[in-house]
Amino acid sequence: MAECAARKSGVPVFVMMPLDTVKPCCGSGLNHRKTMARDLAALQSAGVEGIMVDVWWGIVEGEEPEMYNFDGYMKIVGMARDAGLKVQAVMSFHQCGGNVGDTVNIPLPQWVVEEMDKDQDLAYTDQWGRRSYEYVSLGCDDMPVLQGRTPVQCYTDFMSAFRDHFAAFLGNTIVEIQVGMGPAGELRYPSYPESEETWKFPGIGAFQCYDKYMLSNLATAAATAGNPDWGLGGPTDAGDYNSCPDDTDFFRQDGGGWGTEYGQFFMSWYSRMLLEHGDRVLSGAASVFGHAPGVHLSAKVAGIHWHYGTESHAPELTAGYYNTQHRDGYLPIALVLGRHGAVLNFTCVEMRDHEQPQDARCQPECLVRQVAAAAREAGVGLAGENALPRYDEAAHDQVVATAQEEQMVAFTYLRMGPDLFQPENWSRFAVFVERMSDAGSSPPRSRQKTTEDDAVSVQG
Repeated sequence: MAECAARKSGVPVFVMMPLDTVKPCCGSGLNHRKTMARDLAALQSAGVEGIMVDVWWGIVEGEEPEMYNFDGYMKIVGMARDAGLKVQAVMSFHQCGGNVGDTVNIPLPQWVVEEMDKDQDLAYTDQWGRRSYEYVSLGCDDMPVLQGRTPVQCYTDFMSAFRDHFAAFLGNTIVEIQVGMGPAGELRYPSYPESEETWKFPGIGAFQCYDKYMLSNLATAAATAGNPDWGLGGPTDAGDYNSCPDDTDFFRQDGGGWGTEYGQFFMSWYSRMLLEHGDRVLSGAASVFGHAPGVHLSAKVAGIHWHYGTESHAPELTAGYYNTQHRDGYLPIALVLGRHGAVLNFTCVEMRDHEQPQDARCQPECLVRQVAAAAREAGVGLAGENALPRYDEAAHDQVVATAQEEQMVAFTYLRMGPDLFQPENWSRFAVFVERMSDAGSSPPRSRQKTTEDDAVSVQG
């Protein structure tokens, strides 16, 4: 794993900036500019290590391909430096809007949306024909569908431009590049979209493999497996976005299709496609930032904790994580991250099992332990986030305990805003940061990975 920049003892705490820190309309101005310097100084005085900021593809390269406007981000990074804070910069190649906590709407670049309008199969598609414009389908990763460039080339070019613009800040102020690889910046499929109330918690979500590029790949995989009929589409008996696992033939506990030979084939293919996407995008990121001293990469994995207590783990499966009671779906992901020196950033660290609705079979604590074990096995660092805004001591206690037990390398707090600076919330937060500085962390245990390990990580 790439070495993190020098930092305070214990587990450093970063704070997420508002989603609209940089004005979407022009990319040059900052929202909340008058109070920004004061707020950053307050974070620094509380012992916060730094801030996390989304660098939106839709803002920076919004008007024309390869025309980048980082002016607003240059301002916020400069302000962070002046305040004595580090920066986690998120390469946000997804749309803002339609997910938990999205308070603003920042679409993909206009020229990308125009291409998706012309060829709607560039968008993830479900079995009912619903298209998602949250993120370009990974099915066309290597195809020059975006005005002569592949999506992965666009992401790599964007990161190269960021590196060139912020060369003076890399390693001293900017210490982490988090690489977005799906909706909400997470390595997953858009299987549980909240926009237009398509999905509601705790629905199982839906498979996203019905654009022509994904279907073409599936057909090839099925023919290679000797069962061409398996390549016609995903499971037809997997319910809908808001089903419960046992309401479906595919995900039900006793004799569900997910455990059949076909189910294993499909889930292996569906998750492998996601792993290969992560591998491709991280390869580009490593080629850009791999030689920048004091800068490490990270990738975000979603904390899909609902129905974790069932046998099939249906919501994880539809998101692309082939994780069931009988199979570890997170070690393959961690191995891909480890191959590129990336930290695994995981959400829902603040949640406790007993706080969740019983009918949703949520087990966030068990999930965090499983992901942490996968990170240790792969020799990668584990960082965390809270999935929902929490200002109470119970949530803080859970984060501190997990940070200590799982030897987390960093934690990012959701998020800076008026609620955080309410006197009682701020007082508790300051105590939380101090406790995290005493939590202690040590380098993750590593192991020598073999070529065979790497092959397994992509094959699922």
